[in-house]
Amino acid sequence: MTDAQETASANAAQDPSEDRSPAPVPLLEPREGIPPVTADAADLDRVVAAFAAGTGPVAVDAERASGYRYGQRAYLIQLRREGAGSALVDPVACPDLSGLCAALGDAEWVLHAATQDLPCLREIGMVPGRLFDTELAGRLAGFARVGLGAMVENVLGYALEKGHSAVDWSTRPLPEPWLRYAALDVELLVDLRDALEEELRAQGKLDWALQEFAAIATAPPPQPRKDPWRRTSGMHKVRRRRQMAVVRELWNARDQVAQRRDVSPGKVLSDMAIVEAALGMPANGQALAALPGYGHRMGRRQLEQWQAAIERARALPDSELPQQGPSLNGPPPPRSWADKDPDAAARLTAARAVVTTRAQELNLPQENLLAPDTVRRLCWEPPADASEAGVADALRAYGARQWQTEETAPLLAEALTAVAPAE
Repeated sequence: MTDAQETASANAAQDPSEDRSPAPVPLLEPREGIPPVTADAADLDRVVAAFAAGTGPVAVDAERASGYRYGQRAYLIQLRREGAGSALVDPVACPDLSGLCAALGDAEWVLHAATQDLPCLREIGMVPGRLFDTELAGRLAGFARVGLGAMVENVLGYALEKGHSAVDWSTRPLPEPWLRYAALDVELLVDLRDALEEELRAQGKLDWALQEFAAIATAPPPQPRKDPWRRTSGMHKVRRRRQMAVVRELWNARDQVAQRRDVSPGKVLSDMAIVEAALGMPANGQALAALPGYGHRMGRRQLEQWQAAIERARALPDSELPQQGPSLNGPPPPRSWADKDPDAAARLTAARAVVTTRAQELNLPQENLLAPDTVRRLCWEPPADASEAGVADALRAYGARQWQTEETAPLLAEALTAVAPAE
């Protein structure tokens, strides 16, 4: 048993909300030192062979360059497995890791906040068949702080350095301190997994966690967001459809430039600048240059391309202007329910109350007990059969897991039937 596992075993029976280690031990170096970066086919073959021969779960992490590069591709992959040690793989130099994925077979992957890393891992051929998400496990176990550093400290008694989490991981060569940080991120991940499994078992929640992990592993790839320009920061200030068209044109123009240059869109043009142009509707480049975000550092060619986008929006016929709100795939925003459907608003209030209470009793976040969107959909269009069985069927249709259905269907059925229709 490792030192980390002994610490975890001693801590596992404690209340997960307590600070488990008043004096965490700084974790400064990986056990076998910083592994070399795997950046060619021969080195990758050696890593594949080592991890195929390893045993037990595989700790996996990915580093991206959010805020620096376009998209969410991976720029470093970290792995660790008993018998194989740790590995750092450069997915830019080795863009196809499907062979590594195959070598892992049906081994369980251990990730922290798995849904953040799975899309970029899928792009390079790495798709787990089974996984254990230590962040989600922490939520289900009732931990108040579920970041990796906080979990390792509270559960295992070690302090991880987190100073390089937001650096530009597309940098080549990667500095040694960054590589040390990356290797340490997977150093104790399997130890953390083992301790959390015991914690969940002690609380009677392990089966719930396994259902959640299976749902993540089998979920289809996320679909591209419709009308992503609507998520521009400050968009709430833009009220007129013509102004919305300016936001859309500038957002799309910025996205094309960012993709071509492989930089974060925010480094091309800020959201604030897009909104300012939409509100100001400048008539020419000179007027545009006077707005915040289009100052003296911006060249004439750049001003011309942004002004051209504004002119495209200005020239659109009314029939092609965006609608005030996005097309809804589901119920409207709850703030409008009282006017649109008072009965639905009453059902939502009652349903939220019972879900909140039950989540508190189970010591887990409300959104993990049942997705808020599921509660809204159920209350906006309640099943014709509002019995416990009917509500359970509706919850399953919305994607609720079996444990969620068992915990909430009886409560929701009672809440829905207790709300008297408005006169």
